[in-house]
Amino acid sequence: MTALLVGGTAAADKEPLGHRFGDWPTWQGDSSGSRFNAAEHTITPRTVGKLRLKWAFAYPKNGFPAKSQPAVVDGGIYFGSPDGKFHALDARTGATRWTFELGTVHPGAVVIDGPAVARGKVYFGDNQGHIYALEQRTGRVVWNKDTEPHPAGMHTSSPLYYRGKIYVGASSGENVNPDRNYPCCTFRGHIDSLDADTGELTWRYYTVPEPQAIGTWPSGATRYEPSGAGVWSSPVIDEHTGTLYVGTGQLYSGTTGDFDTLLALDARTGAVRWKQQVTKADTWRLLCSFPNSEGYCPGQKDGTALDYDLGATPTLYRVHGRTMVGIGQKSGVFHAFDARTGEVSWRRQLSVPMPGGGLSGIQWGSSFDGRNLYMATNWGNPGTVFALNPANGDIVWQTPNPVDGCTTGGAAQHPTVCMRAHTPAVSTTPGLVYEGSVDGKMRVYDARDGAVRWEFDTIRDFTGVNGLTGRGSAISGNGGAVIAGGMLYVQSGYWPSYPSDHGNVLLAFGL
Repeated sequence: MTALLVGGTAAADKEPLGHRFGDWPTWQGDSSGSRFNAAEHTITPRTVGKLRLKWAFAYPKNGFPAKSQPAVVDGGIYFGSPDGKFHALDARTGATRWTFELGTVHPGAVVIDGPAVARGKVYFGDNQGHIYALEQRTGRVVWNKDTEPHPAGMHTSSPLYYRGKIYVGASSGENVNPDRNYPCCTFRGHIDSLDADTGELTWRYYTVPEPQAIGTWPSGATRYEPSGAGVWSSPVIDEHTGTLYVGTGQLYSGTTGDFDTLLALDARTGAVRWKQQVTKADTWRLLCSFPNSEGYCPGQKDGTALDYDLGATPTLYRVHGRTMVGIGQKSGVFHAFDARTGEVSWRRQLSVPMPGGGLSGIQWGSSFDGRNLYMATNWGNPGTVFALNPANGDIVWQTPNPVDGCTTGGAAQHPTVCMRAHTPAVSTTPGLVYEGSVDGKMRVYDARDGAVRWEFDTIRDFTGVNGLTGRGSAISGNGGAVIAGGMLYVQSGYWPSYPSDHGNVLLAFGL
């Protein structure tokens, strides 16, 4: 089985684009963002109830949540851990193949994105803005590059490989600095194309102009604008047209730039083919949520401090002879556009936006199985898993987070932490939909009607194959369930975190 993640566009209508192999080699599962493993025929609606825990990998406790969604290729599983290490294990047994310590290259670095595996290399980023290429077989460093000129820059976006290039976005934590004396803000979101063999930059697209000093904040600190519009999520590619699609976040300061925008770029040059801005004004920083933020949050009075990112990865699909691109927003809206022209096809509001932040909506991504689009809302009162008709956005079914989610299992011990909410991206295999919850439970739903077919409570202690004890928590954002080779892999440990003396866990289930 090859490690190459490219695949051809499907010939049939309403079939996922870009998925050919049974592995899960990149964050989206494939180049089109389907998060659908069509080749998975072991875990089925008939057998899913027999899933059992096969092994766990426990992380040391150090304050970082488990964020790195694994890639599964050629019988190996590849992922980063919160302690600044990157691991390659046997996907069936959890036995260690090799471990790479990021600190030997960049002290203090932690992997918070998911890797991509292609052409015998493993690619991933870290929380300091570096990108790495390791030899898949040995873990040897092939190259590493500092791709982020800003000290607060980082990679939550996972790399995508396509025709000798790596595509990855850059985001930042600059806007969550609570210091009123900080000269906010100077970060510029960007999407990069890197040579996959050398790591050299081939093009960069900035989402905002160069920030300029335009006065001071009430504290006297220099005020810069515009800034922000980070690229939190991973790009996807239409391989027939060579078009790269990626969403952007909100501004930190100012009012101009490609914020809350779906970009369609020429993958070879980075030139804009079209762009759709889905929110006309959105400037938000953490101080917008603080009392007495007068003067530090210009959009608060006029209602434009929204935090309505396109933090989810787009999904390409075909319906009625057209290639479409859909993307979820933190406002709770799912948007569908003509992939060639950018023309709006339909929009569907799935949850009511919460004031002062976008936690109620769609956080990390959707899935397409050739029949329906699937996505989940986070703090949607309650969070809900949806199946939508890809042609018009009509709701096929919806399943709210179960009413007993916070009163059963490990979550019942922590009622002030638990919420009936979904942070992860949704994943699918034929007949099944996979989504984890803030209540710590991993669930598998029937793709026909949304009925829960399997549930596992992860808020408990696990003995890891690496000799440590770990404990599950809220099911991880920055990714979702990975299904490959008859196994289901889940990172358990994210915000909000459940109290524990142990670190979090990667769990592997099989029949």
